[in-house]
Amino acid sequence: MARPVTIFTGQWADLPLQDLATKIKSFGYDGLELACWGDHFDVFKAAESAAYCKSKKAMLKKAGLNCWAISNHLAGQLVCDPNDDCRSDNFGMLPKNCNGNAEKKRAWAVEAMKASARAAKNMGIGVVNGFTGSPIWHMLYSFPPVSDKMIDDGYKFFAKMWNPILDEFDACGVKFALEVHPTEIAFDLYSAKRALAAIKNRPAFGFNFDPSHLLWQGVDPVAFLREFPDRIYHVHVKDASVTLDGRSGILSSHLNFGQPNRGWDFRSPGHGDVNFEEIIRELNRIGYNGPLSVEWEDCGMDRDYGAKDACAFVRSTDFAPSTIAFDAAFEH
Repeated sequence: MARPVTIFTGQWADLPLQDLATKIKSFGYDGLELACWGDHFDVFKAAESAAYCKSKKAMLKKAGLNCWAISNHLAGQLVCDPNDDCRSDNFGMLPKNCNGNAEKKRAWAVEAMKASARAAKNMGIGVVNGFTGSPIWHMLYSFPPVSDKMIDDGYKFFAKMWNPILDEFDACGVKFALEVHPTEIAFDLYSAKRALAAIKNRPAFGFNFDPSHLLWQGVDPVAFLREFPDRIYHVHVKDASVTLDGRSGILSSHLNFGQPNRGWDFRSPGHGDVNFEEIIRELNRIGYNGPLSVEWEDCGMDRDYGAKDACAFVRSTDFAPSTIAFDAAFEH
């Protein structure tokens, strides 16, 4: 049976959810991966109010859509991020009294992530996607010199902050799926293994597999799936293209997305360098049957055109595993 095709609403938070749901259904999708900002989904209301959750589900059902996951990337980022500049002051759902105060942001974020687990339970959803933030990402290039202890302490801090959150996820019967990504505690295969070890491999913590963030780093997305077959709790369909030309670098030269001289950029699914057929084959092998959720980002393409095109691409790329042992006929 084909996997459901959904779309992450984070890149559409400028639109009211009701309007977006109608639009997305017309593009051919089965459901929405609800972002926990804009008017799309309020985790604090959902954690406390069955009526709020019922109204969201009714809205989706009326549009002919379902929901298999919610995503709280922005709050999750603040849990382990240093929070020492003004960038996250722009996170719209953050209370104004937290702006400029790193520890107020962190305390709010911890409660927001715990509420996300309760909200998912009340929605009848088993997965919350998101970020963790990282206290050590800024140490990636070891100058000024970074000691092993500083990195070790960073993973210990991650475990200290996230274990109480994961306790709430366990209590709710919900999984947290980290989108392995630059600026997170896990951004490639080895850092993902280390993050799991830091929390003693507890089952509440797994991954939202997004090949785009691995590809531009030079990490094989299929190798990641093979390394963590039992930790793939959700899948993003997102593409990227490496555009190195001998003048640009993989660190992107402080050029924003969409600018022509970057060393890589995101692409609409099927328009970049990700080999989605091999990913589908590996998802079949590990038994992943959850949604394939488009995270649409392409600065060079109209958003509505791209979202519709992406849905068609995912449906044409997905296929079920074989149920036939092809040489079995010789046994008869």
